[in-house]
Amino acid sequence: MTQLTIRKPDDWHLHLRDGAMLKGVLPHTSTHFARAIVMPNLVPPIVAAAQAEAYRGRIMAALPEGHNFVPLMTLYLTEETDPDDVEAGFRDRLVTAVKLYPAGATTNSQSGVHDIAKVYPVLERMAAIGLPLCVHGEVTDPAIDIFDREAVFIETVLEPLRRRIPELRVVMEHVTTREGVAYVRSQERNMGATITTHHLMINRNAILVGGIRPHYYCLPVAKREEHRLALREAATSGDRRFFLGTDSAPHVDQLKESDCGCAGIFTAFNTLSCLAHVFEQERALDRLEAFASLNGPAFYGLPPNEEHITLERLIEPVIFPKKIRTADGPVTTFDPMVPIHWIVSVAS
Repeated sequence: MTQLTIRKPDDWHLHLRDGAMLKGVLPHTSTHFARAIVMPNLVPPIVAAAQAEAYRGRIMAALPEGHNFVPLMTLYLTEETDPDDVEAGFRDRLVTAVKLYPAGATTNSQSGVHDIAKVYPVLERMAAIGLPLCVHGEVTDPAIDIFDREAVFIETVLEPLRRRIPELRVVMEHVTTREGVAYVRSQERNMGATITTHHLMINRNAILVGGIRPHYYCLPVAKREEHRLALREAATSGDRRFFLGTDSAPHVDQLKESDCGCAGIFTAFNTLSCLAHVFEQERALDRLEAFASLNGPAFYGLPPNEEHITLERLIEPVIFPKKIRTADGPVTTFDPMVPIHWIVSVAS
């Protein structure tokens, strides 16, 4: 196959930041994606519906002319979150999901949840109205090895939550382990999971072999090869519970290349090319549309996009720019470490 046309994809987990960074990175998503779940972990975080509305306005103001893109806004869950405000935001079609960050789990998560029991009233209200919860599925106990934090989160936080509030619709974001894949598959209803482009392509060797390479450092951290293979099997299986969430997370180079580099990989730039490569390797190009364009809307109760994009396979590998320039500084783009022959040739 040298050409593939699919419905225009959506990104169900995206960081756009704000200000100059927002203006610099947004066009790389809005060129190829119709909608995106936008993360609320700004500084300060987006914790109320009015703040989400203002942030959406800034995103739309930064959108290039002629781009058709809908930001789907989220609220940052805290132990002080007001259930009435959450419900009002949902009823007004402003809030599409609420994001649970365990405090200290990742970038700008300091205001997150320390005690899950303190947010049960919000979660119970969300279950009653059908508002999804997106979770960063890692514990933050320093006694737990960083490579085990997802599995421990499932056992100690997610499974008890699912038993207590089974009607709550949950997205386990950026699942990274075979245990995570198995858990999602064990849940017959009200459960979905996003998988990132970079976790389909790299394992932890990318970060550590041949020197410390900070532009492959992300959270959740890339795991062993056996976990990457489990993710690839899940993504390419056609299972409706798995869908694309890039977790594209831009940081300027000086913050990545430092003595305490930020977690995050900027993949919006070449995600679709990399996905076509993965699905071709797995002999599953016929299932790419389901993963990128159909399963996510189905979970969120939205129609698939009417627009289409066409991917073309070139004879020679695509040469991607190593960096993009923003007014805040340069941002290094994701290097998949293998030749990529697919490129988006038409978007209509």
